[in-house]
This record gives sequence, C-alpha cells and structure tokens, in this order.
Amino acid sequence: MPYCDKCGSKNEEDAEYCSKCGAPFKDGDERRRYRHDRHRQREECFGLPHGGLIVGVIVGVFLIIFGLSSIYGFSVWQYIWPIVLVIIGILIIGGAIYSYKNRY
Repeated sequence: MPYCDKCGSKNEEDAEYCSKCGAPFKDGDERRRYRHDRHRQREECFGLPHGGLIVGVIVGVFLIIFGLSSIYGFSVWQYIWPIVLVIIGILIIGGAIYSYKNRY
C-alpha cells in the first residue's frame, strides 16, 4: 500500500488520489514536482526550513537583551557584533548541513 507524500496516510495500490487529503499520486508531470521543490527552497531561509521563524526568534531575543540591558544599565554594544557574526555563521553552517542531508 502506498503512503501519501503529503499527509502520510495509507492508500489503495491503484489509487490516483489520496483518500484523506486528495493529493494526486500518478500525475506523471515532473514539472509539478520541480515547481514544488523550488517553492520549498524559496520558503527556506539560510537553507533551513522555517528559517524565517528562526531569524525572527533571534531578532526578538536581541530586542529583549537590548531592553533589559538599558533597564539595568549594562552595556551590551561591545559584544553585539561578535554575537551577530557567530549567529550568522551558525545559521549558514546549519543550512549547509541541512541542504547536504536533503540532497543525498
């Protein structure tokens, strides 16, 4: 029994569409798969799925740190660029590892 790539449910052997979500099984059109892959790649930021969410969380954490440092009088400006560079480096390395694992 084939499993649906979209929702993961079991289907009959001769099914053309998923019984749960309606996704086509036998479309025979490689262009559709190519468009789906390109769309997925566009949604990824730094090569990571939900990368935009990750970047948003990081920006939010920075804003919280800046707010707390200004409340308590701690100067965080001398540490900001090294921290930013480390985070960007981690995101790039994580994206490269994720891309490599998905490719092979």
